Amino acid sequence: MKNIVVLVSGGGTNLQALIDAQESGAIKNGRITCVISSKPGVYALERAAKHGISSRVIARREYPDIISYSQAVLDAILEEKADLVVYAGFMTILDELVVKAMPNKMMNVHPALIPSFCGKGYYGLKVHEEALKKGVKLTGATVHFVTEVCDGGPIILQKGVEVRDDDTPETLQRRVMEQAEWKILPQAVSLFCEDKLEVRDSRVYIKD
Repeated sequence: MKNIVVLVSGGGTNLQALIDAQESGAIKNGRITCVISSKPGVYALERAAKHGISSRVIARREYPDIISYSQAVLDAILEEKADLVVYAGFMTILDELVVKAMPNKMMNVHPALIPSFCGKGYYGLKVHEEALKKGVKLTGATVHFVTEVCDGGPIILQKGVEVRDDDTPETLQRRVMEQAEWKILPQAVSLFCEDKLEVRDSRVYIKD
């Protein structure tokens, strides 16, 4: 049984999707053992508590720079004996020292079809605003391994979502979450925990 540590910064909707998948048995051979938040008092911590999951707050504002903060997060991850670390709305880009310590053991969900609308500065509603500005007909979500390059790691799963003519950034954000993020993130986590993901030459292969 693999230990999953989830990193959060806000409401925790993706965390809830993972909790629901775990409780329904959709995540095989893994369990969420700890939730780490970059801010105190966020609703994601309440979600964890309601389901008996332990949590830690490592507040970004209490550290003078990203190096010291990243080291604190890494120390916590190692103390929790994490096999997999999942970014679920975690709003801090950690120093590369973390991913170097956990190669191909950290994954993130991004609300677009990478390589579109991704990279530094593309998060939250900004992603959907840009998609609508460009007039794309299809958007979606991507789960990828985390590397030193923001949103640049090997892609694990993607799922497309239709863009409607009357969409606002808010309606599109909601539909991408419901139809894509909340489905492929638990699926990718389960594939990892079942040892079905193999990375070769920056590509992810899913074993039968």
